[in-house]
Amino acid sequence: MPNYNGVWSLSTQYQYAADWPSPLPAAMGIFAGGQRADDGSEVNVIEFFDIATTGNTTDFGDTTIARRNGAGAGSSTRGLIIAGTSNAVLKSIDFISMASKGNAQDFGDITTATLNIAACSNGTRAVTGGGYVSADVDTMEYLTIASTGDATDFGNLVATSQTAGLASPTRGVFGGGYNNSGVNNVIQYITIANTGNASDFGDLSVTRYQTGTAASSVRGIFAGGRNSIFDVMDYITIASTGDATDFGNLLAAAKGVGGVSSNIRAVFAGGDTGSYQNVMQHVTIASTGNASDFGDLTGTAAFPGGTCSRNHGGLQ
Repeated sequence: MPNYNGVWSLSTQYQYAADWPSPLPAAMGIFAGGQRADDGSEVNVIEFFDIATTGNTTDFGDTTIARRNGAGAGSSTRGLIIAGTSNAVLKSIDFISMASKGNAQDFGDITTATLNIAACSNGTRAVTGGGYVSADVDTMEYLTIASTGDATDFGNLVATSQTAGLASPTRGVFGGGYNNSGVNNVIQYITIANTGNASDFGDLSVTRYQTGTAASSVRGIFAGGRNSIFDVMDYITIASTGDATDFGNLLAAAKGVGGVSSNIRAVFAGGDTGSYQNVMQHVTIASTGNASDFGDLTGTAAFPGGTCSRNHGGLQ
C-alpha cells in the first residue's frame, strides 16, 4: 500500500515491477504441441524462446486441442497452428497473438482433416500443402493471417505426405516427402501472393521426409529427416532454382524435428533419434557448418503440432 502521504515506497515499487508483464522477444520462436515419448500421446503445450539468445523454452499457453504432425505459419503479430492429429485427424486451425502469452483461439478450418500437412507464409498469407487423408494429398490452400476464417483453394503440388515448407517474402517452397512412389527428394515452389500450381525447383541432397525447416529471406534450410534417420542439413537459395547444397550436420541424426528462425539464426528442436529428445540446436543461416547446442524444450518431444516465429524469412 502507499505510505501515509499516498506515495509508494521504493521497495514496494520494485516488488510490483517484478510482476509487470515483460515484452515478448522480437525474435520469438514458438513450438506448439507434439508427441511426448512417455506414452506417445499428443500434448497441448505452447512454449516460446528468444531466437537471438540461447537458453531453454518458457511456457506460453495451450493449444485448443492437443495435436501433433500439424503445421505452423504466421506473421509478426499472429501465429497459426494448422491441422495434424489428436486421436482423430484434424482440420482445425488455432491462432495466437505474438504480442502476449496466452492460450490459442480458434481461427477456422482447412477444407479436409489432414495429417502430416506442411505450411509456409509471408506477412500476409499462409499456404498449406500436401499431407495425408485416405491417400497422399496434392492440394494447397491459403489463409489470410490477419483475419479468421476457413482456408481457400490455392492450387496443386506433386501429391506428397510429410513434406516440409519454408518461405521468403515472395516465394514458398515445399521439399521432400512420402507418397505412393516412395520417399522423394522433390523441391517445389509457389509465388505466395498468387494462386496456381507448384513448379519444380530442384532436389534435396538426400531423399527424405519428416524434415525440419527454417529460412531467412534469402536461404532455406532442410534439417534431418527419415528414410533412414539423417543428421544432414542442406540449403537452397530461395529466389533461384536448383538442387540443395550441403550445409552441415545436426548434433545427432533425427526425424520429426521442429524448426523456426529469425532472418539470422535457425533453431531446430526435439525429434526422434531412436528416443525422443528435448535438445534445441542452432545454426547461422548465412554460413554453413554443424549445429551447436541452444538449450532445451520443457520436455522430450517430436513431430510438433506447429512451429512459427515472429521474424522469420517470409517477413523480411
